[in-house]
Amino acid sequence: MSLQEASDARKARLIALRNRKEGISTVPNGDSVLLSRNYDPETRTLKKHSKNDVLTTDTVEKDIEGVAEKILAEDERQRAQELDVFNIAPKRPNWDLKREMEKKVAKLERKTQEAVHTLIRQRLASQKGQSDDILGAMNAQEKALDVEDQPSDDDE
Repeated sequence: MSLQEASDARKARLIALRNRKEGISTVPNGDSVLLSRNYDPETRTLKKHSKNDVLTTDTVEKDIEGVAEKILAEDERQRAQELDVFNIAPKRPNWDLKREMEKKVAKLERKTQEAVHTLIRQRLASQKGQSDDILGAMNAQEKALDVEDQPSDDDE
C-alpha cells in the first residue's frame, strides 16, 4: 500500500466519521441506517434536547460544576474555625497539671489517712493512760492530776 492510498483511505474514514456524527446517512447499498435520537452509542449516554432543539449532552462536568467551589469554601471556613484560639485552648487551663498530680496526690492522701489514724489511736491511748510514747504518758499523768485536784477545789 502506498502513501497515497493510505492517505485516501484515511480521508474516506474521516469523512464517514464526520457524516455519522452529523447524522447524515451515506450507505453505499441504499439501505437506511437506524438512527437513535435519544441514545448516543459512541459515548453510551442519553442525548438531551432543549426547547431550541439544540443537542446538549449530560456530562459529569456540568453536574459538578459548582461543587468544587463549595467544597473549597467549606474547607476554608472549617480551617478558620479550627484555628480559633478558644478551640485550641483547653476548657480548663490546669487539666494537665491535675492529671499529672493525681497519682502523687493519691499516694499522699493514703499516707495522710494513715497518719491521722495513728494520731487518733495515740490520743485515745493517752486518754486511757496506755500510751507508748513519753509525751502521751506525761499528758495522761497531767490529766490524772487535774482530775484529782478538781474535787479538792470543790471541797474548799
